[in-house]
Order: sequence, then C-alpha cells, then structure tokens
Amino acid sequence: MRIILFGATGMVGQGVLRECLLDPDVETVLSLVRAPTAQRHAKLREIVRHDLSGLSASQDELTGYDACFFCLGVSSLGMAEPDYRRVTYDLTISAARTLASQNPAMTFVYVSGTGTDSSERGAPCGRA
Repeated sequence: MRIILFGATGMVGQGVLRECLLDPDVETVLSLVRAPTAQRHAKLREIVRHDLSGLSASQDELTGYDACFFCLGVSSLGMAEPDYRRVTYDLTISAARTLASQNPAMTFVYVSGTGTDSSERGAPCGRA
C-alpha cells in the first residue's frame, strides 16, 4: 500500500506516520508538510511546501497512491471564520480533488477534531 499523509507534525499525524512506517503492508509514505519532520526512514519521503494549497504543481508526484490520511487542521479558538475555513475546509477540498484526479480509486481519510475539548471536561462520546 502506498500512503499520502498530511499533518505528520501534529499529534494525530505523528501517530499515523508511526503506524504506517511500522506496518509491513505499507510500502511507502509520502508526507506533505510545511516544515520538515526530521524523521528518517526507508519508507518515508517528504515534500516540504510552505503553502500546501497549490498542489496542482506537484500532481505528477501525487500519482500512484492507495490512500491519504488528512490529519491537518487547527483549533478554531481565536481564529476568524474565513481563516479557519481556509485551513480546515478549502485546503482539505483542494487536496482531495487533486488527489482524486490523480488516484481515482484512492481512499481519503479526513481526521477531524470536531468535538474535541482540551479541558478534558467535555461530554462523553456520543453525547456532545
């Protein structure tokens, strides 16, 4: 299996990256990041781009993958709605469209922080 990963420097993305690198069924992981992770592994290849919104220039590098884990996101706390939308919605949709055009059978997994509560005093699962 060939994987594309967004958000490898975040808490969830680091875990996804770790599991992908440990999984014998995963042949390669392409990590798209804004800053290098400093991870070194035979299965891992990173593309560092300050702006991940313009992936069309990298289309040839994004072909031949089976799945994408999109673990990139931000908290809405203190963000203006247009900025939050740009990061959490517009970027996600743009990446999904680009990847779908290059890999029509790809599975796209969007990892959302909806319902998270950093105070750890939120409602139990299923009762938000």
